Amino acid sequence: MKCITISQLNNWKINQYKFAAITAYDFSFAKLFSNQGIPVILVGDSLGMTIQGNSSTLSVKIKDIEYHTKAVRKGAPNTFLISDLPFMSYYETKQALSNTAKIMRCGANMIKIEGGRWLTEIIKELSSRLILVCGHIGLTPQSFNYFSGYKIQGKNKHDANKLIDEAFVLEEAGIKMLVLECIPKKIAKKITENLSIPVIGIGAGKYTDGQILVMQDLLGITEENTPTFAKNFLAESNSIQEAVKKYIQEVQTNVFPNIKHSF
Repeated sequence: MKCITISQLNNWKINQYKFAAITAYDFSFAKLFSNQGIPVILVGDSLGMTIQGNSSTLSVKIKDIEYHTKAVRKGAPNTFLISDLPFMSYYETKQALSNTAKIMRCGANMIKIEGGRWLTEIIKELSSRLILVCGHIGLTPQSFNYFSGYKIQGKNKHDANKLIDEAFVLEEAGIKMLVLECIPKKIAKKITENLSIPVIGIGAGKYTDGQILVMQDLLGITEENTPTFAKNFLAESNSIQEAVKKYIQEVQTNVFPNIKHSF
């Protein structure tokens, strides 16, 4: 795979070419995903649950993201690599800049932060230093206590309008990509069509520019707790490699996600 850049992802949006992304946390899986043609990998703070075995992402620290970012970058040298800034690692600008520098030095192309309007000044400061920032709105796992669990967001008109407004505000502040999680597909469609940056969905329907899944969900490892928006691609494949290829193909052809995986 040739090196994937933000310019290429922007071109894919313009040309309506849908792309698949996945989480990864180690060298071996990163290499496997890259070899099958996955263009975007996220070192997510979901590792707090999938790797560390905790009940939420709140336990993850910067040193954890640094460690896993280094491993994933070695396995996927040409993939566009996004790394999460974990809980309370970007609550003010100076701290956000310091922690972003640590992650970028480990090989990340872009950092991802969760939240809406309150992030505006932090995003502006990061962007002014030519750092690529990915926003994340809708269900934001770092705020699961506030939301009383992992629930669909934007179900009523007020909340839907708030999500749309936050998407515009974040783009104006300088984000270069946006993740929408667990929101109704019609809202995701409106946001995607009105932003000039790539929009990736997870539980946000088929209208986003790209899709992302947690690797353990895609492979059926989290069988007892698989989210309704996820799909076990390994169940209908003969190998992990085949499952990943099928995922990529179904995203590109708009087969996944279908109505069953949408709200």
